[in-house]
Amino acid sequence: MVRMRAVVQRVDGAAVVVGGETVGEIIGQGLCVLVGVTHEDTPEKAAQLARKLWSVRILEDEKSCSDVGAPLLVISQFTLYGDARKGRRPTWNAAAPGGVAEPLVDEVVTQLRALGAQVETGRFGADMKVTLTNNGPFTILIEV
Repeated sequence: MVRMRAVVQRVDGAAVVVGGETVGEIIGQGLCVLVGVTHEDTPEKAAQLARKLWSVRILEDEKSCSDVGAPLLVISQFTLYGDARKGRRPTWNAAAPGGVAEPLVDEVVTQLRALGAQVETGRFGADMKVTLTNNGPFTILIEV
């Protein structure tokens, strides 16, 4: 079963730049979250992922974003479903098309904000330059 997927990095600041313009930025402790969507994902899965991101205890002293009000930078990332098991060129068959994926990434953001989170975002489908300072380093994969 393929699931909605997020690569989560504990950061001390992160930013997304598109065409020379900073479109999303968090300063200080928080999470940088790359979100991948597959064909079977639903708004309910997006809400479940948002709850997990808000409450996962991976910040300093085993705190969560909800514990300390830490911000999140959420970025769509279809390449999380790249499959390079055969040949030299990955396939993207498991990644949902933009018309399916964009509303579900937006739903993750909406649900996080409804929980009280400060959320910054990238720009769906854009050529984004992401910079961050990984704190730890600390990176986990969450699937719901």
